[in-house]
Amino acid sequence: MILDIRTKRVYEPPDARDGFRVLVDRIWQRGMAKKQVRTDLWLRDVAPSTALRKWFAHDPSKWEEFKKRYFAELDKNPESVHVLLEAAAKGTLTLLFSARDAEHNQAIALKEYLLSKARKQAS
Repeated sequence: MILDIRTKRVYEPPDARDGFRVLVDRIWQRGMAKKQVRTDLWLRDVAPSTALRKWFAHDPSKWEEFKKRYFAELDKNPESVHVLLEAAAKGTLTLLFSARDAEHNQAIALKEYLLSKARKQAS
């Protein structure tokens, strides 16, 4: 099964092609009303821990270590991971994030993690 998992900044306008929209930040975005975000689910438990988020500080030189630590946290949170995999199995899943860096953030790492889990389950 091929999953359609996308990532998108929460500040970008919603699109019908987004499918099921999940906010994966631990903290709600300042200045954004829930009506603006149009999220189907806010799954803050799947976000990196505060300690990990602060350590990473969106420093690209820490990216690989961040992913390793974040994946370890996700391994300890199978319920939230299951919710996301189930949603992705039903159709397009868009992971919403607020970070300025569109290449080094938890949504990008989470997408990689989910696709890896799905491949392992399929084999």
